[in-house]
Amino acid sequence: MSERARRSMENDHRATRRHPAERTEHSSPGAGPGPADGEVQAELTSFVGRRREVDRVRQLLTRTRLLTLTGAGGIGKTRLALRVASEVRRSYPGGVWVVDLAPLEDGALLAQTVLAALGLDHDSARPPMRTLADHLQDRRLLLVLDNCEHLLDACAELVRALLAAAPRMQVLTTSRQALRVDGEYLMVVPPLSTPELGHPVPPAELARYEAVRLFADRALAVYGDFTLSPDNLETVARICHRLEGIPLAIELAAARLRVLSPRQILDRLDNRFELLTRGSRAALPRWRTLRAAIDWSYELCTPPEQRLWAWLSVFCGGFDLEAVEEVCAGEGLPRETVLDVVTELVDKSILSREDHQGQVRYRMLETIRQYGRARLEDGGAGPQRETVRRRHRDHYQQLATRAEAEWFGPRQMAWFARLRLENANLRAALEFCLGTPGEHRAGLQLVTSLWSHRLGVSGVEEQRSWLGRALALDTGPSSARARALWVDGWLAFLRGDMATGHARLAACQELAETLGEAGPLADAVQFAGLAALFQDEFRRAVPLLEDALGRHRANGDLGAQWTTLFLLALSYCLADDPRATPLGEECLALCDTHDARWSRSYALWVLGLQRWLAGSTGEAIALLQDALRGELPHHNLLATAQCLEVLAWATARDGNPLQSARLLGAAQTLWLSLGAALPGLGRLLQHHTECELRLRSALGDAPFDAAVRDGAGLPLDEAIACALGRPAPAGERSAPVGKRSAPPAPLTRREHQVVSLLVAGLTDKEIAAELVISARTAEGHVQRILAKLGFSSRTQAAVWAVARGATAP
Repeated sequence: MSERARRSMENDHRATRRHPAERTEHSSPGAGPGPADGEVQAELTSFVGRRREVDRVRQLLTRTRLLTLTGAGGIGKTRLALRVASEVRRSYPGGVWVVDLAPLEDGALLAQTVLAALGLDHDSARPPMRTLADHLQDRRLLLVLDNCEHLLDACAELVRALLAAAPRMQVLTTSRQALRVDGEYLMVVPPLSTPELGHPVPPAELARYEAVRLFADRALAVYGDFTLSPDNLETVARICHRLEGIPLAIELAAARLRVLSPRQILDRLDNRFELLTRGSRAALPRWRTLRAAIDWSYELCTPPEQRLWAWLSVFCGGFDLEAVEEVCAGEGLPRETVLDVVTELVDKSILSREDHQGQVRYRMLETIRQYGRARLEDGGAGPQRETVRRRHRDHYQQLATRAEAEWFGPRQMAWFARLRLENANLRAALEFCLGTPGEHRAGLQLVTSLWSHRLGVSGVEEQRSWLGRALALDTGPSSARARALWVDGWLAFLRGDMATGHARLAACQELAETLGEAGPLADAVQFAGLAALFQDEFRRAVPLLEDALGRHRANGDLGAQWTTLFLLALSYCLADDPRATPLGEECLALCDTHDARWSRSYALWVLGLQRWLAGSTGEAIALLQDALRGELPHHNLLATAQCLEVLAWATARDGNPLQSARLLGAAQTLWLSLGAALPGLGRLLQHHTECELRLRSALGDAPFDAAVRDGAGLPLDEAIACALGRPAPAGERSAPVGKRSAPPAPLTRREHQVVSLLVAGLTDKEIAAELVISARTAEGHVQRILAKLGFSSRTQAAVWAVARGATAP
């Protein structure tokens, strides 16, 4: 063994125990042979990330005598507790003592187990609690009780008694559920940071995420030739995202690299409970597979909690208490008990609590949800599963129907925000309708109820996909089908699909005549006016839209009145008709009267467009900027794209070509994300082309293209700030690397040299020789690099460097 390796082993051994001079004078003469100041188990694998959580635990230990780390099974509570214990041991003269309760099945033996961990003999003539209390009463120590969830009552009783008897003692526990002892602080251990796949992240930055680093570290341990590379980095990121940053799941996935590639692992994650089954033989059985870890949580639940867990698996994404009560009450779970059972599932880390603008919602990790879904399907099965899925559909269909009925009014923005939160559940409800015989009509009604919501926040193609499936499945004559034809025709014209738009128009008109109902007939006339508008046939569009407006007024349909007014004002505007301004103002007044703020942006846009076409550039810019100041622009992407587009034209005319080009790029990104034709109507596309030619002439091709690219890469908030002439919001220009990972501080030239030598696997001494510096200086460089990157090991830094293209010299 080399001298360096021998010294490293000695240092590691000393790190688990304090120097003898630091030991307390309270060591009892009668103490057993255990260490006088406690031992913290040495880490057998590297500790990845968690710096923020470690700091938070240390901070909380300055405020409370009892801290409980909670979280789902496999989330890393034990590793976090042990890391904290090793870091704070010098603060406790009486020692840091770790008691692993996982193997203990009988709570009556808890006190004896703690005594044994403290190295104390138990005199059978005295109660073990009395012995413990006497031994600890004057000591300042930290007692770590690991895995308390299956012995909650016994642990609560013991902790309560010891804290009362030993005023200088503190307790750190890990448990899937709170002990509920007075003075207890709870800290929920979150998953490791994972990439948000919806946000573009440079490949080199993916290795900054804790989950990716953990996978790479464990992969290297089981397959020595593994390296993160441009070929596999995105796949690894997707694995970590699918596993939601759960350390146990990631480690089990990495273990499969003995026989599978990262791509094969990713492809098999739909069957994750069968895939993730190769844990350490040295671990307890419930930690060897992902299913066993969650089985343990399930067995700790009462029958009502197990039933609710299974039924909640029909929800996708988050959900609120109202939804739980509507979908899951009954069948042995009275509505008045639902809140209490939900509370227990939150306490047991099955559900997590989230706050959304003053409203509490709940969420399951996808792994926990899939386990519940399997229980729902396996435990008595089909009829029960269909019942709960139908209840789920009914709840969200009622929600969508209410939203559509109230969409033009003071709750307009609230409904858009609410439905955006429920996007995943609405998709699940639609899948149930379109995949279940006899439910197709309900699917048709649900998808048409969502048309304005989808138009504001998601791509046109998704909505058209749902509509296409629903229309193909439910072909009978109905007002729901007529409405669906109307919606799909609208979206087809927005997409630039003129052939489908006209086909939907013909079918809608024919069906409306067959039904003979006032609502479908009014929609069909408005639809014909819309089709003429998209063909730049304004003289034909105007009388049709005026007819439709009269019909909708007679029907008392306020939202349809506003929609028709908007289309009519736009027709007048593009036809250079002076009635455009008063009609646009009427459209805006209707929004203000009914506090319809989402619709107000469209009214301001058409007025801004009219003023720009009339040559009043300053007025146009003011109106369009007013529209962009509306609340929550991400709920109104189409109106935002329209405003940015016309604002770019006005800015070009106003003599600011660089700003105009950036706005064109920002609008282009929104058009693409919506899947809408750029920018829709033929007459407007002509103005877009003229603006682009003007800017290329003013700037030159290369500067123009660069400015458009810059604008296209702006996050939405920054694009709006640019349009309003405000400084960009504070923060990084690109999407954040992680919710809990700050971007790395820049490395110096020398530190880059050191990193490349870390990639080559050199020791500090070898790095010093290579760079002709002292070993202490080399060690200092390595420590500063780890601090800047937020890493705890040299391997992590090397993996990060390889992901950024570094190679060994």
